[in-house]
Amino acid sequence: MARTMAELKGFPQKAYDNSEFLRSKEARSIRVLCELEEPKARLEHHDVEDTLVFFGSARILSPEAASDNLVRNKNSKENLDEGAASAARIAEHKVKLSRYYEDAAQIAEKLSLWTKSIKKENRFVICSGGGPGIMEAANLGAQRAGCRSIGLNISIPFEQAPNPYISPELGFTFHYFFIRKYWFLHKAKGIFVFPGGFGTMDEFFELLTLMQTQKSTRKMAIVLYGKEYWNDVLNFDALVKWGTISEKDLQLFKLVDDVDSAVNYAKDVLMTHHL
Repeated sequence: MARTMAELKGFPQKAYDNSEFLRSKEARSIRVLCELEEPKARLEHHDVEDTLVFFGSARILSPEAASDNLVRNKNSKENLDEGAASAARIAEHKVKLSRYYEDAAQIAEKLSLWTKSIKKENRFVICSGGGPGIMEAANLGAQRAGCRSIGLNISIPFEQAPNPYISPELGFTFHYFFIRKYWFLHKAKGIFVFPGGFGTMDEFFELLTLMQTQKSTRKMAIVLYGKEYWNDVLNFDALVKWGTISEKDLQLFKLVDDVDSAVNYAKDVLMTHHL
């Protein structure tokens, strides 16, 4: 590593050039600040005013990939191995879930084309978590429309590689989940929540908490997509019955099951409150 002129003259190293310190426990607050300020500077540089964010499982495959996966696992099911039979059952569910991949791509594409038609290409930029599954589908949809899109990736032990459809200048990798979630919501004017697991529900419920407690008063189109999945996984009526939420809290989001309903609802909210 080349030494600075100051170091060559015997001066101590400047703190901001000390990579060992910057990676230390004591410098955690500095690293957090970097994850706040660097994305802010880059989004401003690229004139990104606001976003439409897609949440959903990284495990959802495209219809083609899900079909191929099912064929492979059905061949394994012919064996009497219990693990192979279980994998085949999961593969069948993945085929059912794969419709959400294409639906997410279509919603992102339609909304991106709409922003182009109203000559607002720096508005309502598609944003995902940057990985595979629903995230990939959202970025793919924006690319189909010829529009830029954002990927907010996260470093985790089982590395999540960025999907190939993110605009390179708008690809980010975060270390801290809470800062990543800040950037999901900070510029969001619409949120689309597709079937997912712990991470998706964490993101969705944090959003609902901010809206319910009026920590965020911004008018957003919040779409919960996939009636069969979400009615099976979450029982909102039970929360109302037990009095842990109010019935009016169910108006914070809209549960839909088809592309056009999601797109039309989002456009209505965006035109009413943000154009």
